[in-house]
Amino acid sequence: MSLPQMISPTTDGASGLAAYAVDPRHSRGRVHDEPDATERTPHQRDRDRILHSGAWRRLQHKTQVFVYHEGDYYRTRLTHSLEVAQIARSIARSLRLNEDLAETLALAHDLGHPPFGHAGEDALDAAMAPWGGFDHNEQTVRVLTVLEQRYAAFDGLNPTWETIEGVVKHNGPVVATAEKPVPPTVIALDRSIDLQLDTWASAEAQVAALADDVAYNAHDVDDGLRAGLFTMEDLADLSLMSPIVAEVRQEYGALTEGRLIQEIVRRLIGAMVGDVLSESRQRLTESAPDSPEAVRSAGRPLVSFSPAMARNDKALKGFLFKRMYRHYKVNRMASKARRVVRELFELFMEEPNTLPPEWVRADGSADVDDKIRARLVGDYVAGMTDRYAMLEHDRLFDKYART
Repeated sequence: MSLPQMISPTTDGASGLAAYAVDPRHSRGRVHDEPDATERTPHQRDRDRILHSGAWRRLQHKTQVFVYHEGDYYRTRLTHSLEVAQIARSIARSLRLNEDLAETLALAHDLGHPPFGHAGEDALDAAMAPWGGFDHNEQTVRVLTVLEQRYAAFDGLNPTWETIEGVVKHNGPVVATAEKPVPPTVIALDRSIDLQLDTWASAEAQVAALADDVAYNAHDVDDGLRAGLFTMEDLADLSLMSPIVAEVRQEYGALTEGRLIQEIVRRLIGAMVGDVLSESRQRLTESAPDSPEAVRSAGRPLVSFSPAMARNDKALKGFLFKRMYRHYKVNRMASKARRVVRELFELFMEEPNTLPPEWVRADGSADVDDKIRARLVGDYVAGMTDRYAMLEHDRLFDKYART
């Protein structure tokens, strides 16, 4: 991979970007060298490859909280990612950042999620614990760099350095701890392309991470209200939601439930985005970064919630965890999901000859050591949609089902 010297972006009409933005004209390149596209920037090309990938299409049948057959209204990983991308572009534009990179990272951030939301991830992580566990963020990196098989010249989508860095550092600098070592996929990439793991990511990556939080809160409030898991009165007890609920009711009086929910969710997004912009502008003014490298070495995120909004965000997440993610109806779905994932993983580990032919080694054998097999089985199960996982489970465990 070619890693040229980083050149500070200009702030004139040549790019329209702030000095601290990632200028696509000075991308650090790709793992596998390719000629540049004539009509697209490198980060637009990354975005387009994601949108044409099989992993992206499968997100339409991977759920956030509700299993797909609970109803077709609730968010999926695909609709969530689109909402994150819209919010990320809006924030990036206001901060004079590289909108295409922010959008790309927003679209990519959930590509590695297994079926059945967090319940599926917890089950797969537990099943793979003897071989290092499972992390959806590492899996996203694997999708982008290894698992997609679309191009003749390389595995994966061959994204730019900036896209890989943003996905790897979605949650901030990557530092090994006793409880959580650096994933092997990330270690291997860092050795070859120097991801500067101990620094913060670009401002565009920080935007995508915050947009993820905003979208997550908003759509879980929306889905939870419409599913009847909690009420508007319950939300009114939260410091973030109370003034929003009161303002809408005072301004519009009696609204139908659907309109009331939509207006509250719309204003929640507006309040959180407005806070991000205000706090980030203040931090950027104080730090005055003159290049993307200055953003990475700032020692703290420069795109952030204010301390007050961070507390409100934490309180809302705590409420949703208790009233939504631990609701008995969701617990029942999660219990079923965990069993499906666990039983599929265990069966494929014990009987690898039941894997589809394309998931068996090129020499026609599944006779590999347990660590390699666990990674292969984990990749296969993680790529399943909710529906496919349930059908595969039926085919393998229901003696009357057709194989």
